[in-house]
Amino acid sequence: MTSSLFSRHKPAALLFALCSAALAFAPTAATAAPQAADDPYLWLEPFDTPVVMDWVRAENAKTLAVLTADPRFEPLHQKALAIAQNRDRILMPQQLNGRVYNFWRDAEHVRGIWRSTTQADYDAGGVPNWETVLDLDKLAQDEKANWVWDGADCEPRAQQRCLLKLSDGGEDAVTIREFDLATGRFVAGGFVLPKGKQGAAWLDAKTLLVSREWTPGELTTSSYPYVVKRLQRGQPLDRAVEVFRGNKTDVGASPKVLRDAQGRQAAIVVREVTTFESEQHLITSSGLRPLAMPPKASVAALFDGQLIIDLHEPWRVGNVALPTGSLAAVDLGRALEKPMALRPALVWQAGPRQAFESVSATRDGLLVSTFDNVRGRIALFTRSRQGKWASVALALPDNATVDIVDAGEQQANAYLRVTSFLQPSSLWRTGASQPGPVQLRSAPALFDASKSQVEQFEATSSDGVRIPYFIIHPKGMVLDGSHPTILYAYGGFEVSLSPRYDATTGKLWVERGGVSVVANIRGGGEFGPAWHQAGLKTKRQIIYDDFAAVARDLIARKVTSPRRLGIMGGSNGGLLMGVQMTQNPELFRAVDIQVPLLDMERMEQIAAGTSWVGEYGSQAVPEEREFLARISPYRQLQRGREYPLPLVWTTTKDDRVGPQHARKFAARMAEYGIPYLFYEVTEGGHGAGANLLQKAHTSALEFTFFSRQLMD
Repeated sequence: MTSSLFSRHKPAALLFALCSAALAFAPTAATAAPQAADDPYLWLEPFDTPVVMDWVRAENAKTLAVLTADPRFEPLHQKALAIAQNRDRILMPQQLNGRVYNFWRDAEHVRGIWRSTTQADYDAGGVPNWETVLDLDKLAQDEKANWVWDGADCEPRAQQRCLLKLSDGGEDAVTIREFDLATGRFVAGGFVLPKGKQGAAWLDAKTLLVSREWTPGELTTSSYPYVVKRLQRGQPLDRAVEVFRGNKTDVGASPKVLRDAQGRQAAIVVREVTTFESEQHLITSSGLRPLAMPPKASVAALFDGQLIIDLHEPWRVGNVALPTGSLAAVDLGRALEKPMALRPALVWQAGPRQAFESVSATRDGLLVSTFDNVRGRIALFTRSRQGKWASVALALPDNATVDIVDAGEQQANAYLRVTSFLQPSSLWRTGASQPGPVQLRSAPALFDASKSQVEQFEATSSDGVRIPYFIIHPKGMVLDGSHPTILYAYGGFEVSLSPRYDATTGKLWVERGGVSVVANIRGGGEFGPAWHQAGLKTKRQIIYDDFAAVARDLIARKVTSPRRLGIMGGSNGGLLMGVQMTQNPELFRAVDIQVPLLDMERMEQIAAGTSWVGEYGSQAVPEEREFLARISPYRQLQRGREYPLPLVWTTTKDDRVGPQHARKFAARMAEYGIPYLFYEVTEGGHGAGANLLQKAHTSALEFTFFSRQLMD
C-alpha cells in the first residue's frame, strides 16, 4: 500500500536474536532526546559509504534472522511472488500510432519487456499476439546496467520516436534515450540525456524542451532543475538555447506541451515556486509570457482550443468567481494574445462531498474523474460552438475507484480501470462510436473474498470533524476486540485513498482472517483542496489526531484492541506512523514504517526535503521550527518509554526521501534500548524494491512481522 511523496507527481544498534527477546525489554528511566545540533548519527546520512553499508548489512542480517526464520515467512513469500508474477494481470494499454503497447514483468522478465499488438487484437479480450519491442532484461545485461523502466513519452504527431526513461536501480534520476518504434532500436545520433533528475517534452519531431542540470550545481535546493532549454536533434547539450531560468530557491521548473485534436499546441514552462504554488509561462511568438492565474492552479489539459485549469484556490476575474476545487477553461488564442487578461469559464464545480481527481482530453471529449464521498465517478464533457459545456456521466460500477488509464487527443477511444476492495480490477473502453463504456477485461480473483465484506464508518476527530474510513473484515465478525487489524493511511499532499483491489494484502492478511482498514484522514484530497489544506504546516497535528481517532473508534467498536492493532504507512505515511508511535504508543502493538521521513529537523538537508516546505514548514520560520521539533519522531523518541515494535524499512537508492531518516531512527532506538526491526533494500528507489522479486520479498517480511505481533 506504499504511497509516495511527490512534487508537482517514491538506521551501534540493538542486537537481538529473537523478536520475543526484544519484546521482553523492560524500560527504565525516561529522558528527552538530544537536540538536533547534538545529533550523533549524521554519519549515517551519506547514501552508500563503506562504513554506512557495513552498518546496513549488519542491521539487515539481524532483522532477516528474525523474520525469515519464522515458519510463516516462506509460505507468505511464495504467495507474494505468485501475485507479483501472475500472468493474468490486467494488460494496461498505451495507444500509439494505431497499435496498443504494454509494459510487462513476470518470472521470465524480471526487469520487463515493452511489447505491442494491434488495436483489434487487444480489444478482442483474449490473449493478444504480442510483439516484443524492447527487452529490458537483455538491455541491462548487454549494457551491464541496472535498468528500471520509468516510462515512454512518444512524439505525438507521427508517434514513432519515443523518449525512454531508464532509472539506475529505481532512482528518481533517469537517463533519457530516443527510441524508434519502426526499427525497434535506439536512434543513432538521436536524443540522449545523461542521468539526472530531469524532464523533457516534445516541441516538435526535431525539438525538445528539457529541464536538467545543465552545468554542475545548477539544481534547486530541493535537488530539481530550474533551467529549461530548447534542444534540437543532433545538437550538443552545451549548445541548447535557454528558454527559462528560475531561482535556486524554487522547487524546480519543467516543460509541458499540450495539444488538441485540431492541431493547436500550448507549450508551457511550469515554475514551481513552492510545494503548492507555481507560475505557468506560455511560450508565445514573442517569447515567454506568464499566464495571469492564481498561484495554486495548474494547466491540466488542452481541449477544443481551451486550456483546462485545475483550481486549488478561488479565482475571481471581473464578475466571474470560480471556487476552490473546480475546473475552469481559458481560450488558448486569447492566452497567446493576452496572457495577462484571461477570461476563465466554469467547466465543473465540486459539491460538498466531492473532489476533482484527474482530467484527460480525447479526440471527442474531456474525461473528468472525480470522487463522490470517496467513490469514483467519470463524466465526459463536451463544448458547443457557443462555448457551453455539457457533461454525461459514464455508466460504471458503483462503490469503486475509476482511473483513466490511457487517453489522447488523437484517440477516439479511452481506457478506464475500475477497482474496489474485494472485486478484481477490470478494464473498460469508452469512445464516441459506442453507446457507453464496455468492459474488455477483468483480472482473476487473487484471494478468496467470499468470506469478507466492506463497510464504511466515521470516527470523530479532536475538533469534532467526522473522518470516514473503510474496513474490510470477515462476514459475521463478532465484536469482541479480538481481531488482528492493520490500519493504513497517508494524510498528505492531497493524495486520495479510495477503494482499490490490493491482492497482496488480501492474500497475505484478509484471507487469513485479518482485518484491513483504510482511513481517509485530512491531508488527503478525498474532499477537495480544503481537506488537504486543513493540515498544512503548523496545523498538521489535526492529521495525526484524525488517525488516532480512527484507531480509537476501531477499539471502541470492539473490532480490535491495542494488543491486536497494527498500523502501516509509507513516505509521508511513514512520518505518520512515526508520529503515532511516539504520540500514541498505547494504541498499537506493531508499526510498519515504510520509506519514511522521521527527522523533521533535518528534513530540508536530506534528499529532496526542501521541496516539501509547503507541506510541512521550514526551520527558517520560528513557529514552524518549534512545531516540527514537537512532531519529529526522531526527536520525540524517549529513553525508557514503552513503544509498539516497529519494522522500519527503506531503500539505499531512495533519492527522494532518502534512507537517512530510517537509519537514524533505528540507530537512536538502539541507543535508547528500544526494540525495533530495520531493513534496507539496497535497490528500488522510493518503493519496496527495483523489481518484482524484491517487492515480493519486502511484502513477505511485512506480513510475517504483522503475523508475529498481532496473530500470535
